[in-house]
Amino acid sequence: MIKIIVDGKEVEVPPEYTLLQACESAGAEIPRFCYHERLSIAGNCRMCLVELKGTPKPVASCAWGVRDCRPGPNGEPPEINTKSPMVKKAREGVMEFLLINHPLDCPICDQGGECDLQDQAMGYGVDTSRFAENKRAVEDKYLGVLVKTSMNRCIQCTRCVRFAAEVCGVPEMGAIGRGEDMEITSYLESALTSELQGNLVDICPVGALTSKPYAFAARPWELGKTQSVDVMDGVGSAIRVDTRGREVMRILPRVNEAINEEWISDKTRHVVDGLRTQRLDQPYVRDGGKLRPASWPEAFGLIKAKVASADAKKIGAIAGDLAAVEEMFALKQLLAQLGSSNVAAESVAAFNPKAGRASYIFNPSIAGIEQADALLIIGSNPRKEASILNARIRKRWRTGQLAIGVIGEQADLTYSYDYLGAGADTLADLAAGKHSFAETLKNAKNPIVLIGAAATSRRDGAALLAAAAKLAADIGAVKDGWNGFAVLHPAASSVGALDIGFVPGEGGKDLAQMTTQGAMDVVFALGADETKLPDGAFVVYIGTHGDRGAHRADVILPGAAYTEKSGIYVNTEGRVQIANRASFPPGDAREDWAIIRALSEALGAKLPYDSLAALRKAIFAAVPHLMRVDQIEAGDAGAVRTLAAAGGSIDKAPLKPAIADYFMTNPIARASAVMAECSRLASGQMLTAAE
Repeated sequence: MIKIIVDGKEVEVPPEYTLLQACESAGAEIPRFCYHERLSIAGNCRMCLVELKGTPKPVASCAWGVRDCRPGPNGEPPEINTKSPMVKKAREGVMEFLLINHPLDCPICDQGGECDLQDQAMGYGVDTSRFAENKRAVEDKYLGVLVKTSMNRCIQCTRCVRFAAEVCGVPEMGAIGRGEDMEITSYLESALTSELQGNLVDICPVGALTSKPYAFAARPWELGKTQSVDVMDGVGSAIRVDTRGREVMRILPRVNEAINEEWISDKTRHVVDGLRTQRLDQPYVRDGGKLRPASWPEAFGLIKAKVASADAKKIGAIAGDLAAVEEMFALKQLLAQLGSSNVAAESVAAFNPKAGRASYIFNPSIAGIEQADALLIIGSNPRKEASILNARIRKRWRTGQLAIGVIGEQADLTYSYDYLGAGADTLADLAAGKHSFAETLKNAKNPIVLIGAAATSRRDGAALLAAAAKLAADIGAVKDGWNGFAVLHPAASSVGALDIGFVPGEGGKDLAQMTTQGAMDVVFALGADETKLPDGAFVVYIGTHGDRGAHRADVILPGAAYTEKSGIYVNTEGRVQIANRASFPPGDAREDWAIIRALSEALGAKLPYDSLAALRKAIFAAVPHLMRVDQIEAGDAGAVRTLAAAGGSIDKAPLKPAIADYFMTNPIARASAVMAECSRLASGQMLTAAE
């Protein structure tokens, strides 16, 4: 540690700190535009100037290291002043320069009220300008359907350029020209291709890059703000849902160092319009082959008649990717009351929760990726299945301390890797030591074996899972202080479903058996839109959108989306999270657990709770670790060894991608016009501005 004096206050800071970090640790406020904690240092806005004793000119605190400061003549610590007349004059001068060409757009700028330039001009600027020349004009650039540009406002801080290259791993932004002619642009003005490009809007300190779908929709002071979690993938990113009245206006990231740092994926951010369109707002029943609106009692009466005439062993329930723990728990209990153990979640067929929690969670944790030194990816494309987790892998890879190998799809993951092969037989070769990467894994201190949906969703998924667990155990990835066996679930409901045992009971049918012709009389589909249900079964669909599940349903019961209910979700690393209610369901739609509770009474199998608190009490009694919000109940490493011993025969067919279209993975995304446009752009169906 090095001693340093900031504004007369002595503090001790690590030698790798910059002056800016040292000043902030001493409680001083340093303005900045180009500096960002998660990006490399550019040092080009000069707003962070401070006075360093013994130096004739002010210095840029973001680019000057503490270890570079000289001690005083008698060995006293270096002295920094952040409030001296020299600093005040320097900052006023920098601000005056920054505002020479900046247009007077504040009344109509989307960044108004959240703009760093606006705030810092108030705090550090002057009330007059000495420049009377014409302001320069810069043509707006086309960056795609998510980011809107107003390049006259750009102050060339280059945050967007560094973010695209360093965090996204897709270096599509850059600068052309010099001096006053310098412009920030994308390559040939084509659309950006990163799944994280929406974060450019957050890090832009002025209104040069704003959200195209959200343009002129609302002002920040009009909005109610609710802290919640994302359910578009299994990562569980921390988000803030902004609402005006009953309507969700936008979704922004919250800082959570353990999961998403301060980024969110584009699907998380821009799926908002999908919450408003194609919504189910009243019950429907199928009459003469066509769906017609109905009342709740009529819909319940029809279900009661069908359930009464059905064999209990032919009644089943399937939970979809966005289901919260509460409704899955209630639905499982309802089926048990009806005498059925045919329950299954859409994406967890390969897993057996009885093996132990460590057999189905991302054991090293998302933040733990930063301790890994070798990573084997089996049957997964993290860039599509969990963009935020992929950014964390890239962050670690950029340090040069992470060797990566891939079995499965050969995709652009934004980092370089050893491609080992497409088929499951490659896994056997690796286990036998036939690949040089096997040595890399064995010599690694903290190796991770990551298995994804392309492997676990296959018919031989359980055998592949066991083979991956055996490899992890054999290479020493499972040991004291480190469990490197990592399952990447692309669906938000998966781990929660496994935690509460939403899997077939003794003698119960699994998902494949339930979806065979003639196997079921009645199926309760809880937001299950990715499963093709057979003809002949009577389908009760509880969900939010007129999607695939609703098209197949005989009775539709309108539910609440994740922003319209309070629900427990468990992310892929096993962290318990709560999504809070930010708005209310439309029309006659109700929260899913309340629908199941009301239905149970109509069916004569009344569930023993009347409130969300009572339901959660029952859940916590059954699965105690679900009450520990934002904590991970660590799995016993023995579960990985138990899983490894399961064995099974593996098909040698190549592992096919689990997600065909990143922007169309769930009913909310498929209802979103913005996601549809992104999908068309990604598939090359839309021309770029240059064309």
